[in-house]
Amino acid sequence: MDCCICSPMASKYRLPRNAICASCHEGARAIIGFLIDKDDEHGEDGGCGSVGEPRGSMKPNCSAKGGLRDAWEQVKEMRAREEETNARAAFLEQGFAWAWKAGLHTDILVKPGTGPPIPAHRAILAARSEVFRHMLSGDERCKAPAPSGDSIALPELSHADLSLLLAFFYTGELEPEQQHQAAVPEEEEERRLHALLVAADKYDVPFLRRACEARLAARVGPRNALRTMEVAELSSSAALMARALGAVVEHAEEVVFSSEYGEFAARNAGLCVEITRALLASRRVSTAARRTAESASCT
Repeated sequence: MDCCICSPMASKYRLPRNAICASCHEGARAIIGFLIDKDDEHGEDGGCGSVGEPRGSMKPNCSAKGGLRDAWEQVKEMRAREEETNARAAFLEQGFAWAWKAGLHTDILVKPGTGPPIPAHRAILAARSEVFRHMLSGDERCKAPAPSGDSIALPELSHADLSLLLAFFYTGELEPEQQHQAAVPEEEEERRLHALLVAADKYDVPFLRRACEARLAARVGPRNALRTMEVAELSSSAALMARALGAVVEHAEEVVFSSEYGEFAARNAGLCVEITRALLASRRVSTAARRTAESASCT
């Protein structure tokens, strides 16, 4: 059946009433249900459903109060709010990033472990990290080293890693100028993400932590699962640890018999215990599933 919404001929002629395919029908119901749920979150009556019905349920005559027309108006309103939010974020980002790149009124030097120091603003450091805020205020309860005069040292970071960390503080992006730079080798990019994740954990920057975890989790495979487990333990990232451990179990033979595993085991006895337990648990589940399938086939 030709659909009056998704059919190629929909703009040329109108089909009889209710000539709509199942996919468009379900999509329309989903959109309206989603918007009703959004209204309910704000204590508003979406005009559909009643007390005792599941959230998002819709009566057959729901479209009597606007239906797709009202849904489309709300979608346009949400799009306008999104565009306004993006414009505001770009305005703030460009201002802060420009002030940092231009060295405008910088008042502190951040020294990496290697390479030259990078000028920054105390206010930005303090606003982005509670640890930096305590460090810069000279809080004695802070275990991190206090700044020396007009400088502060982060010896665990290289110059390149520190530059990425500060760029994230000013722009909220991991690679704000990647399109203008030469391609970074995959292993080097992964190493930088590892360094930033550890820094995010040490200096308490949750937004950076989530960004690094998401990128690293998407890259986990048999090639880097062991390295990812190490950095996940170092940064106390349970989600990343679970993802890496799952990759080890899925590709157990390739990982355990690799040349890297011997060195990994010598450094990380505790993680090897976790790997052994996960492999045995996976084997137990597989055995139970096989026995269940065999018993079902016998009956």
